[in-house]
Amino acid sequence: MSIEWKGVMPAVTTKFTNDDTLDLNMFEVNIKAQLEAGVHGIVLGGTLGEASTLTNEEKSILTQKTVDIVKSKVPVLINIAEQTTKAAIEAAQKAEKDGARGLMMLPPMRYKADGRETVEYFKAVANNTSLPIMVYNNPVDYGIEVTLSMFDELLKCGNIEAVKESTRDISNVTRIKNNFGDRLKIMTGVDTLALESLLMGADGWIAGLVCAFPKETVAIYELQKAGRIKEALEIYRWFLPLLELDINAKLVQNIKLAEVATGIGTENVRAPRLPLIGDERSHVEQVIESGLKNRPALPDYKSLQLVH
Repeated sequence: MSIEWKGVMPAVTTKFTNDDTLDLNMFEVNIKAQLEAGVHGIVLGGTLGEASTLTNEEKSILTQKTVDIVKSKVPVLINIAEQTTKAAIEAAQKAEKDGARGLMMLPPMRYKADGRETVEYFKAVANNTSLPIMVYNNPVDYGIEVTLSMFDELLKCGNIEAVKESTRDISNVTRIKNNFGDRLKIMTGVDTLALESLLMGADGWIAGLVCAFPKETVAIYELQKAGRIKEALEIYRWFLPLLELDINAKLVQNIKLAEVATGIGTENVRAPRLPLIGDERSHVEQVIESGLKNRPALPDYKSLQLVH
């Protein structure tokens, strides 16, 4: 079982009702908007998906629901963010039963594992599932960096295939290419560095603001891939103030507000998160309002796929 690691894969938000249960109806509305825009995969249960607040049963329901909605058009991945190796293996095996086609995987949560422990953690999961794995490398937010020497060891596992590159160091894309060629696919994971990373050779983009602006996000990817860099850059420059809502501690609330503005979400979050208020809310609303007011006309970016 393998995945084509390319294109735009939204790290989707989890939709909640006013009663704090899964809002599967609005969830489906958003997933269908992503598919209509031409995304290349769906990633569930990441930071944006409020993974730390979801029960195992809810993760299972979301996986099965998404698999049902996409009907094999694109792969469905779920994030593994666990405190123990045992729990991570169980989560991977449950995801496989639920129909997921791949895993995004963080290093161990809470305990700051050293390099040896982190490698063994990833390998133990890889050796106990047939699903392809994308290692989420985000030392800025999670405190553990997966280094090139660690990837040397990890790539002995055939199903560790990709990295979500979120180190914030653009030159890391080139280092990975120089060291591993196409053996380790690169999905850029920082919205505000996305186009730069793609132009340096990243294969795809695990995106955040795509949750509210799917067409613009896919258009940037397709245009740069087709060599129409100037057009991609114009959209990206318009997009940047919105993309900056993703590199913020309140990214979930920010992006859910944007989803409300584009009609494909609600702002319900799960406590301890609370909806934005006051000046913080006003600022985010102004950024979104300005973005909508100046929203660019998009070329027929889907037809560009024919020339790849």
